[in-house]
Amino acid sequence: MIEARGLTKRFGDTVAVDGLSFTAEPGVVTGFLGPNGAGKSTTMRMIIGLDRPTDGSVTVNGRRYVGSPAPLHEVGTLLEATAVHSGRSARNHLRVLAASCGIPTRRVDEMIELVGLGDVADRRAGTFSLGMGQRLGIAAALLGDPHTLVLDEPVNGLDPEGIRWVRHLLRGLAAEGRTVFVSSHLMAEMAMTADRLVVIGRGRLIADGSVAEFTGMAARASVRVRSPGATRLAALLAGPDVRVTPVAADGSFEVSGLSTDAIGDTALAHQIAVHELTQGTASLEQAFMELTQDAVEYRSVSS
Repeated sequence: MIEARGLTKRFGDTVAVDGLSFTAEPGVVTGFLGPNGAGKSTTMRMIIGLDRPTDGSVTVNGRRYVGSPAPLHEVGTLLEATAVHSGRSARNHLRVLAASCGIPTRRVDEMIELVGLGDVADRRAGTFSLGMGQRLGIAAALLGDPHTLVLDEPVNGLDPEGIRWVRHLLRGLAAEGRTVFVSSHLMAEMAMTADRLVVIGRGRLIADGSVAEFTGMAARASVRVRSPGATRLAALLAGPDVRVTPVAADGSFEVSGLSTDAIGDTALAHQIAVHELTQGTASLEQAFMELTQDAVEYRSVSS
């Protein structure tokens, strides 16, 4: 279990993390989301003791990670896949890590096979592609058979097969009762992988709950409407706080900003038949963009 309480980190006058509190529980994949510059990497570094909190605290299984007698058995981390001696082979890199914590050599071979690097295990890590480096980083994180995993963008550079493999791996590890704490910018993948989400912006907590709860917070959930009087009904529903998509050839359109009850009542009042009225939900990407729009530090200029 990872517990952060009032976690704060300042770099001079810059507040990178501001009073952040959350819990990542065993048996659950907790997704850690936020715009660039939100403080995700700094938070992860504080979890494993690479950065010292200015205020507040963060513990792993009830104690500070830096005080763990067996770090690789306690927490497996992937914060920077390229943090490998480029002249060492993948196998030797893992052997060095194993030797530092008394991990049997056979575990190295098991992890190499698990992540699919068997054919290239004796190649220098400096020749690896980004995706291969990610697989090596995951192997290192799992080397000590840890109870807790802290992974920053583990699918970065992986192909679709690799992304799917990581998804099933993380869910399988959580099903074994481990704590899995993972960040990603791939919203669709997080929607399929995470059980719960911790969302931050400008170092502060925005949301902490299930994926369904988070998407339910978004105001842009839409209602699909299909009607033989679609053009007339769409015109009646349109308003300052209501968004109506153009009517399709089959007489369907989508409405944001009104409930199904309100749409149905309007259709009844004007004697317009409705053949479909389906409540949709905002996607994780839609919810993320809407709920973090005021917390974006680096914003692109629209053309």
